[in-house]
Amino acid sequence: MATGDTDISICSDALILLGSTTISSFSEGTDLASACSRLYPDLRDTLISRYPWSWSLKKVKLARLATAPLNEWKYAYQLPGSILTGVIALFSSGSASANSLNYGWELYDDQVYTNLETVYIDYQTTIAESDLPVYFVRMLRTALAGELAIPVTDQTQKADYFRTMAVGTPGESGRGGLFREAANIDSRGQINKVVQDYSLIAVRN
Repeated sequence: MATGDTDISICSDALILLGSTTISSFSEGTDLASACSRLYPDLRDTLISRYPWSWSLKKVKLARLATAPLNEWKYAYQLPGSILTGVIALFSSGSASANSLNYGWELYDDQVYTNLETVYIDYQTTIAESDLPVYFVRMLRTALAGELAIPVTDQTQKADYFRTMAVGTPGESGRGGLFREAANIDSRGQINKVVQDYSLIAVRN
């Protein structure tokens, strides 16, 4: 369920966790607002990028560019400007029965090179705060408290406390704590993915 939050409300919640005052905007001219505006966007996108959250995935048909690639491929397609983590899956059709393709294309900078005449991709993107589910917002504001702890309170102990609560210990590679809980909740609504098209499977068969 979406929370209806904003970037300001999430930042203010993180400040409350630190025992600080809230902010009304990123441009209000305070040190708190400046710290939030610098740290929050990168942290949000990093946490989204760490896991294929169901609500962060999109499918789109790519636009073919007029200029052909300068190599063996016939066509170049422009990737969306909102893409976070690269191409998750690529298809030659928008049909519901289309299988993803693991070969026959390459990524160059912000473009896909291929001989396919039509290209669809699944990709991950940033979502408006008002549409973020409550389990992700809880983890996000806790992680933000960890990022803000030193500039706001000058206490490394608080920074370590909130970071551990949000993403676990260093040994958990950022996938423990509330992050693990959020990922488990999100995974309940996703079907198991089966590999449909892979060259090694084709050879074995």
